[in-house]
Amino acid sequence: MTTPSLTGAERRVLRSEGQLLEASVTVGREGVTATVIRELNSQLSRNGLIKVRAGETDRKAREALFAELATLTSSALVGTVGRTALYYRPIDDASQSPEQ
Repeated sequence: MTTPSLTGAERRVLRSEGQLLEASVTVGREGVTATVIRELNSQLSRNGLIKVRAGETDRKAREALFAELATLTSSALVGTVGRTALYYRPIDDASQSPEQ
């Protein structure tokens, strides 16, 4: 799966939608684990747009963590504010619709 590329206008729309979301995944002390990646992929497959909260307090480490999550999940990092990041990946319609 390839990382989606977003225009500035698309990012703006997604950030406005993301303001209403609660953080659905939290990255704790352990950092990026298989469980975090699995949950992130699951949430992205269902919702397409999710908010992630990081426990990391160092700014540079947090930026690296958010970039790593985007790479590992083939999602677009829409934006970050403090310890919260917004990710987007288009929902695959074929996996959600019943076969006919």
